[in-house]
Amino acid sequence: MRIFTAALAGIALCAVANVQAAYPDRPIKVIVPWSAGGDTDNIFRPFGPALQKALGGATVVIANIGGASGTVGAREAKSSPPDGYTLFAVHDYIHSTYYIGISDVNYTDFEPVCLIASTPSIMTASPKTKWNTMQEMVADAKAHPGTISVGATLGSTSHFFPALVEKAAGIKFKYISYDGLAQRMNAILGGHIDLTDGNLTQKGKVDAGQLKFLAIATEKRSPELPNVPTLKELGIDVLYSVSRGLLAPKGTPEPILAKLESACGQAAKDATFADSMRKQGTDVRYLDRKAYAEFLKQNDTLNKDLSRELGLLKR
Repeated sequence: MRIFTAALAGIALCAVANVQAAYPDRPIKVIVPWSAGGDTDNIFRPFGPALQKALGGATVVIANIGGASGTVGAREAKSSPPDGYTLFAVHDYIHSTYYIGISDVNYTDFEPVCLIASTPSIMTASPKTKWNTMQEMVADAKAHPGTISVGATLGSTSHFFPALVEKAAGIKFKYISYDGLAQRMNAILGGHIDLTDGNLTQKGKVDAGQLKFLAIATEKRSPELPNVPTLKELGIDVLYSVSRGLLAPKGTPEPILAKLESACGQAAKDATFADSMRKQGTDVRYLDRKAYAEFLKQNDTLNKDLSRELGLLKR
C-alpha cells in the first residue's frame, strides 16, 4: 500500500512538473485596474508584446477592470488561480488605497514579479484657469482656500501627489474624484476641474494649448520640458513619480515566477518598448523579483507614513 501511495505521489509530482515546464501553454491575462487609455494601460500595452516575445510567443492579453480606485481589479487579481495565467499590473496605489481604507487588498497578497517603469508627476492645469505659473496658482490658493479643484482618483497617486504639494506649499485644494486618468483628462480638457496630476504624455496637448504644465516633481528640470520648473526650485520640497510593475497571485509556483521574471528582464530591454516609454515621459526601470520585493516593502512604509502625515491613515 505504501509503495502504491508513493507511486501515486510521484506521478502527481511529475504531472505538476510537466505543467510548469510547459508554461505558458495558453493566454496570460494582465489585469490593469483602470480604464483603457490611462497611463497604466498605455504603459502595459506596449510591454505586452515585448513580454509575449520573451515568453516564446505566448499570447498576453491586457484586461481593463476598473472601479473603486483600482480595488475591483485588485480583488479579481487576488482571487485568481495562482497558476501564472493571471498577472496584476500595479503601481503605488496598492499601498495608499489600503492605508486610507479604500481597499482591503494589500501588496502582501501577491508575489512580486518585476518593476518595469517610473513616471515623474507634473502639476497640470486647465487652459481655462487664470494663472500661467505655479507661483500664481499658489498665491490664488492662499487667497481663496479650498476653491481650486483638483481631479484625482481618491487614495491613489493622483491624490497623494497634489496632497503633498498642498502640505508643502501651505495651501488647500478641493478634490473631485474620478476613476482613472482617462476620466480626469476628459474633465480637465473640458474645463470642469482646475488641476490634476499629469505627466509628459500630455506634452502634445500642452503644446497645442489644451493644457498647462506648472511644475514637475523631479530633482532637475526635464530635458523634454526645459521651461517647466521643478517644484523644489520653487521652494516646494516634493519629489514624486509613479512606479509600475507586475504581481502574481499568492502561491504562484516558484518555477513559473522565475520564468516570468526572466521574461520581464528581456522585455524591459526591448527597443520598441523603450521608445514607447520615452514618448510617454517614462523611465524604463527594471527590478527583478528580489529587488522589487525590497522596493515594495520600502514604498509601503513610505505610503503608510504619507497617509499618517496627511491625516488619512485608517489602518
